[in-house]
Order: sequence, then C-alpha cells, then structure tokens
Amino acid sequence: MMAFGPIHSINDNMIGNKCMPEDTDCDFNDNQSKQFRWGPNHVGAKQLAQLYTNGKRYQEIICIIIASILILVDFLYLIYYFDASKWCSIVLAAFCGIISADFLSGFVHWMADTWGTVEMTIVGKAFIRPFREHHIDPTAITRHDFIETNGDNFMAIIPGLIYLFYFFRSNDYKIIYLNYNWICYLYLLAIFVAMTNQIHQLSHIYGPLPVWIICLQDMHIILPRKHHRIHHISPHETYFCITTGWLNFPLEKLHFWSTLEVIVEVMTGCKPRSDDLKWAQKGLHSNIDSNSLNIDEQKVIPSH
Repeated sequence: MMAFGPIHSINDNMIGNKCMPEDTDCDFNDNQSKQFRWGPNHVGAKQLAQLYTNGKRYQEIICIIIASILILVDFLYLIYYFDASKWCSIVLAAFCGIISADFLSGFVHWMADTWGTVEMTIVGKAFIRPFREHHIDPTAITRHDFIETNGDNFMAIIPGLIYLFYFFRSNDYKIIYLNYNWICYLYLLAIFVAMTNQIHQLSHIYGPLPVWIICLQDMHIILPRKHHRIHHISPHETYFCITTGWLNFPLEKLHFWSTLEVIVEVMTGCKPRSDDLKWAQKGLHSNIDSNSLNIDEQKVIPSH
C-alpha cells in the first residue's frame, strides 16, 4: 500500500527519542510549538485525567459487551447467508468499509479536536475530554487498557449492528440475498470503526510490538506511527484520519478540513481549536477553573 507523503517534516530523531513536536526537547524552530510542554505532568493533562469517572467506565464496559454480542450474532447471520460466488463483492465491500471508516474517523476526530469544550453538558467530559488530554499527553493512550481505549468506538457501532440484526430478523432469504453486499459493507464498516482507536493506540507505541503489526504499519495497511505524528504538530490542524490514514494526504490537498473550518467559523463565530489551545496553555496560565469542571474526588478513578 502506498504511504502517502507528509506535508510536515518529521525526523527519525524525534521518533527515536519518543518526543512529540509540542515538547521543547524536540528540535523544532517553531516558537509556538516550543512554548508548550506535554506529558502526564502537564497541569491540564492531570486535570483531564481526573475527569475519567466510574460512570464513564461502566458506560464503556456495557457498550463493549453489547457491541460484542451484536458483532457475534450478526456474523453468524452473515455466515448462514454466505454465498461463495460473492467473494469479489465482499472484498470490495471490505475496501469500501475501510475507506468509509477512515473518513468517519477523520470527521469525528476533526469535530472533537476543533469544536466544543470540556465544560459542555454530558458530551464535554464524556467524549471531548479524551481528545483534549491526547494533545497535551499523547502517550496517555498507551497507558489505557482495552476498555478505556475502545469503549466509545464500540458504543458508536451499536445502532448499526442493531439495524443489521433487525434486517436479518425481519426479511426473507431473497431480500437478504439481494442486499448481501450492502449488509457486508455495513458490518465491515462497523468492525473497522470498532478497531480504529486500537489502531490509533498502536501508532503511539514505540516500544516492542508484534512483528505483524509493525509490518501492517510499514505497509500502510493500518495507521503508521510516523504518519500519525504529523497530526501531533501544533496546532493539530491536519491528518485527522486514524484508521488507515489513506485519506489524509488527498483531503489535505483538497483543503477539506480548513474549508470546513472557515464555513463553520463564518456561520457560528466560533474559533477553531480555541478550547484545545486553552488546555495546552494550562501550564502557563490558570485560565481553567477546576471547580467549573465539578471534579468529584469520590467518583474519579485513575486512567487505565
């Protein structure tokens, strides 16, 4: 698979030293990149990590259990209705599922990185918080267990899997056979969406990894480590797709994300990444009030 070229320079020394471009130890000339520290000792990173609660943990566990059951049940239906003559169309459905998952990962990533605040009701702490934490402590994801890493992605695929289950239960063989390719596409899309954050986590691990994972990264079948580091150059405004990263280069050439940002800013007056920058500056300015986030020490659990 072709490894689409970067638009920023990332040298091998940075990767070898396990430093992100935001770190002042990195060899960067960009003053904006140098002024912010990163990592688990960053003031903002500590506050954000504290917002991972027992309630959030239970939500992730429940979603993983439900999604896993639906994945198995829908897979059994797919096997039951499988027709060997459809191999080529199934491969095409898999490819389309990967491309769609890559785009969706980019769109959700762009939305959460660029807009909204941690203080927003419900979605702020539950879903925007991890994105803010990730930019000022990019290695935090490598310390998360399977549940914390994948809980939200498994939650996202539940509606689609329920739809497939309903489709299998409410239609006869002929209708299912005629729509089998479409069903395969939706199912494989759900699988790739579920895998996305696990793939993302692997792109941040520079310690020992299984050889087959490194091969998949090197062949750009899944998100490569060096490729993803482009996104982590401040101000985190490009290369949002994190399933395979195949769409990052073409979308950047089309100015896709920057065009969307201009449209949203004109329509709403909101500045892109303003909340992200606020958290990054937490170590320099006390402009985020812990009390406003309602951190309850009794309900907070450590990040896994």
